[in-house]
This record gives sequence, C-alpha cells and structure tokens, in this order.
Amino acid sequence: MEINLNHVDYMQVGVTSQKTMKLLPAIGRRATQKVAVADHDGVLTCFGMKKGEAVPVFKTLPGQKISRLELGGAQGTPQEKIFVSCGSEVRGFTKKGKQFLSFEANLTETINAMHVSGADLFVCASYIYNHYCDCKDQDYYLSGDKINDIVCLPVETVGRTVPILACQDRVLRVLQGSELLYDVEVPGPPSVLELNNKDGGKEGDEVLYGTADGKLGLVKITESSPVLKWGINNDKRKGGILCIDTFDITGDGVRDILVGRDDGSVEVYGLDSSNEPSLRFEHVLSESVTSIQGGCVGKENYDEVLTTTYTGWVTGLTSEPQQMDAGPGEEVKMSKETQAKVAALRAELEQLQVKVLQGREKYQQSSQSSTAVSAVPVFSVNDKFTLCQDDASYSLTLEVQSAIDNLLLQSDVPIDLLDVDKNSAVVSFSECDSEQPNGNFLLATYRCQANTTRLELKVRSIEGQYGTLQAYITPRLQPKTCQVRQYQIKPLSLHQRTHSISQDRPMNTLSLVGQFSFAEIHSWVVFCLPEVPEKTPAGDNVTFFFQNTFLGTQLEATYCKGEAHFKSDNISTISILKDVLSKEATKRKINLNISYDINEDSVSHTLKMIHPKLEYQLLLAKKVQLIDALKELQVHEGNADFLIPEYRSILDESAHLQEEYKKQPAHLERLYGMITDLFIDKFKFKGQNVKTKVSLLLEILDNYDLNSLMDFFNDA
Repeated sequence: MEINLNHVDYMQVGVTSQKTMKLLPAIGRRATQKVAVADHDGVLTCFGMKKGEAVPVFKTLPGQKISRLELGGAQGTPQEKIFVSCGSEVRGFTKKGKQFLSFEANLTETINAMHVSGADLFVCASYIYNHYCDCKDQDYYLSGDKINDIVCLPVETVGRTVPILACQDRVLRVLQGSELLYDVEVPGPPSVLELNNKDGGKEGDEVLYGTADGKLGLVKITESSPVLKWGINNDKRKGGILCIDTFDITGDGVRDILVGRDDGSVEVYGLDSSNEPSLRFEHVLSESVTSIQGGCVGKENYDEVLTTTYTGWVTGLTSEPQQMDAGPGEEVKMSKETQAKVAALRAELEQLQVKVLQGREKYQQSSQSSTAVSAVPVFSVNDKFTLCQDDASYSLTLEVQSAIDNLLLQSDVPIDLLDVDKNSAVVSFSECDSEQPNGNFLLATYRCQANTTRLELKVRSIEGQYGTLQAYITPRLQPKTCQVRQYQIKPLSLHQRTHSISQDRPMNTLSLVGQFSFAEIHSWVVFCLPEVPEKTPAGDNVTFFFQNTFLGTQLEATYCKGEAHFKSDNISTISILKDVLSKEATKRKINLNISYDINEDSVSHTLKMIHPKLEYQLLLAKKVQLIDALKELQVHEGNADFLIPEYRSILDESAHLQEEYKKQPAHLERLYGMITDLFIDKFKFKGQNVKTKVSLLLEILDNYDLNSLMDFFNDA
C-alpha cells in the first residue's frame, strides 16, 4: 500500500534530546492535538495549530537542560499531565502549564530515562534504576552496564509492576522489585523501548526495541522467559534508531510502527496478516530524529507523523494534500489560507533579514571599540563514535546545531578513511611526519557545503596500534570558533562484546597474577577493549566475551582482584594484551607474574579464518587490474563477444568491482599485515625472532596458496 505524506514544518525550539516530544490526547474524536516539546534550554513548550499557525498554549522559563518528557495521569483517565526530567529533578505540569510537582530524586547523576505510570515513577541515571510510588522510595537496582531507556508493562493488564531496562551490553533487563528476573539478549545495543500498540498488545507484555546499530524487533516478556516475536536487520546500513511509536497512519485498523533514526530517516512499517512488519513509507530529513509521534496536529481529519529533530525542528509528515496538481497550461490555484500563509512568511523573512543586518552592524561597532570583549559563541555538538559489525569499521557521526564550515581530523595512530556515500563534503589530505615523537599519521580536512549540519565519516583501525583520533569542528559562526572532540582508538579496537563464544576452538591462554585491585585490572581491560562499562562491575569477579568483527576470532576475559585470565583462538590478540597490560602495570609500578599457554593448532585455525577474505580480495584486485586492458580490447574489436564468459562478466560488472575496490582501501595490505603479525607472534612466544623471514612470507603471499602458507608457518 502506498502512503502519500507531505512534509510541513511547524516551529523550531532549542536543541532536543531523545524522547522529549509527545502529543497530548485529543479532546474530541477527530480534533487536532496539542504538542508538548522540551529542549536543552530547559524550556517546555506546548502548542496547537490554528488556521495553519502554531499557537503556544504555554511556555516555561529557561532552566536546566531537559533530558526526557513523558505523559502521565491517574489510571483509567486521559494521560495528559506532562512530566519532564532535568538534572536529577522531575517536574510535573498540567496541560494548561501549571506546575503541580517538583520532585528531587536522590541521584548524583542526571536522569537519562524515565517512565510514568499512575502514581509510579521510574527513573534511570547511567547505571542506577529507581522506582518511586507517590514520591516514596520503592525499588532500586544497579545495572551491569549503561542504561539507555526504560519502559514498564501496564499494571492494569499484567497485574504486576514489570520494569524493563535497555542496557548498552546488548541486553534488556527485566526486573521484579529490586531483583533481576531475567535477561533478554538482543542483536545490538538497545537505544529505545516502546510498548507495542502503546498498551503492550492483547496481554500487555509486548515490547518494541530499537538498537544503536539500526535493528528493530518485538519481544514478548512472559513471567518466566522472553519470546522473540520478530526482528528486522539493518541490511541497508541506515542510522541507529532513536525513537519508536505505534499509530494507524495507513487507516487499515492496525497500528503501524513509526521509526526515527539518527541519520534523519523516518520510516513507517505496516504489519501483514501474519503480523510480520514490512516497510510502507520512508522519508529522509537532514538531521537526526529525536522524537516521533503519530496523531492529528495540522488539520482535523488528517493524520500525520510528527517528528522533532536534533536542532529542535518540529516537523509533520501529513496526509493533508499540500498543493493541487496543475494540468498543462494551468496555474496552480492556492487557497486564500495558503496565500495568507505565504504572505505572512515573506513578511517575517524580510523582518529577519533587517534584524540580521542590524545585528551585524552592532557587532562590528562593538568589536572595534576600545572596551570590546570577545565572546566565543557556544554551540552544541552531538557526536557518536561506534564500531560497525558489518564492515569492521568505526562510524564517526557529528551533528552541530548550526551549519558546519569545516572539520579537521587528526590521528596519532595509523587509520584508513573509508568512503561514505551520504557524505558530500570535499576532503583534502595534508602530509604527515609520523617519525616524530607524537607525530601524526593522518591529517584530513573536510570542507562542507552551505547547509551541512550533519557529517558521517568511516575509519578503520589496525589492532595493536592505539592512540587518539581528534576532530576539530568549526561551524559557520562569527567570530570563528572551534570545538575539539577526542576518540580513543583502543589496542583491540575491532573487538565487539558478545553474549557467548564457541568453546570447541583451539584456545591460547594468558594469565596474570599480581598485587592489583579489581578496579585496577578492570581499568586496564577498559583501556584495551571497546564496549566495556567504565564502572567497575559489582561482585568479586567478572567474565566478558568478545568477537573480532574483522576476522571472527574470539576472546574471553575473566578477572578478579590479583588474578586475570584471557583466552583467544588468535595468538596476535594474546600478544597485544600481554604487551599492553605489562606496560600498564609497569606505569603503576606493579609486579606481574605473566604465564601463557600457546596452542599450535590455533595458528592454522586463524589462517583458515583469514583464507576466504584473502582469496576474495586477491581475486577482486586481479579482476580490477584486468578491467582497463579488457575495455581497450573491447574498443579495438568493437564488441566483447570474442572474450571468454569469465572476462565478459568482469566487463559487465566493472563499475561494481571498481566501486567495491575503492571502498576497501588497503584491505589486502591489512590482511597481509595480520598474517605477518601472526607469524611474528607465534615465534615470539617461543623466544625466536623471525623478522628476517618476513620477506619470504610476503613472497608466498604474492603467489598465495593456503597449503603453502601453512607449510611455511610450520617449517619456519
């Protein structure tokens, strides 16, 4: 079914956080709804539409940044009371704007997730969950990893309080009181939760989740165990999901799933007869979508998808036709209402242009006076540095509230910049002197087009080489100002947290014993590996599992006070850990007793895991080298019919092959480097230095054959 929705902008507030916009319940059956939206300036705005204009119902004074907005009310009544969280405080407002609640939760951190149900208030800081009933403490839980969102099953349907926490370690934690009932493993770090159909479905136990790597799913939370109903993978590599809602926008009597992503995508998924979702509509905005709601805002009887973006634009995708199609030779006739709106916008634009000119003149005069004080304009940056499992690269997303002028990337560690299709900025590279102490391995400048507020980059690191990537962001503001953001490239940067690993692989073991505390060894693991919570885990010991996103090799880390054990089927992983951990211990003057157990079979196992990737890359490189010669032959002969089928297929796929080869710079060199490191590390643990034999190894790789390579590893 085709859905035709038209884009319309309603108003702009300040910079917004995730889930800070809601539609108040409609008073009549098909009446328009009021919109409540909160921003980083601490302003809560409630507005409605009259004659195509946004008319404020109320607006609060600026204050502390508002991080969440939820609706509530007594059970069985319309949920029209507005609750906002700012810092560690929760405030309640009526739909007319009268404040009736100011509750200070006893948290040392900012509330970043909140849920309201009748007299129950559920709030979460980074790792802490608190449940209050009538503003009195009820339950408390300390999570093992960062909490991103919370939802609670409807008490009136399930008959008990069931809070569900979305945690960064790819787990939904289902609570009972102050205890963990069970974990639900999901395929990515869950960033947002919503009740299916707004009420959890027929039995009130269905929860929709969206992940930071763009996956969507539905899970049924039963009393004893979870049931995963369906899941949608992010095959097209769209942005992470920030917000979800359910609303019947197609008018077929079944609620559709509305999804907002951090790359600006707005999607509508419909459910078929077997309750499986399928994409019905897609629209792309220029900024990340922080909130999404389905309802009726602009005009009675016309449903729409309402969104809020990072810079505060409240935008509708409405089913109301925006213009009449004109036939040949006809002019488009605008209604009087539309003509009045256009005239009002033109007048407003002229006033704004006059104000800008006056402001510029005033600034010039004040900046040239003897008492001038330079004021650096403050601007907000929304950044995300995440490991992408699909292509073993890091995605760096930068979003600024005003247009970006340029971006400088600087790295003191070798990294490759990969092509991003969505990126229209012009990149230029500067020469680097990596030989100097604290030298640069990368200096790249991105010059952005006029209205670019969001930039997405991809980089790929090399395991074992660690340091800092810095981004210098300069927006189009006067006077010129710049913000610096730093991102750590970790020693085992391509490893990703996983829930379990295969136990039947040949494993190498590294054991450390010494006078270190649990907090110290945990800080070393945080330094070495991504996706490990900064906070020291509760209890006396902990076990984490990891998978290398590039090769698929595994790592198990188990440690406690004074003792740590690491197991991996890749010798190079063990070698990197040994070097980095002994260096960290030396810095702190801690003596370590290091022992290791190397499994010879793991070398051939790792080579077999590298084999398909290496074979594919060698074949790709060979095909790309042939393209120019084949094209020349084709031009010379007039056609390609005389070529064998293999060569004809290379010509047919030439554009695709070249694009793929271009997207993977230094891929072959990277694989060669991994095999070389494996060779050196194997003999390093035996106390032998084989660096002189590396040239022989490279000769074998140039005439690659897996058996010859394995023989060389065994005979060297």
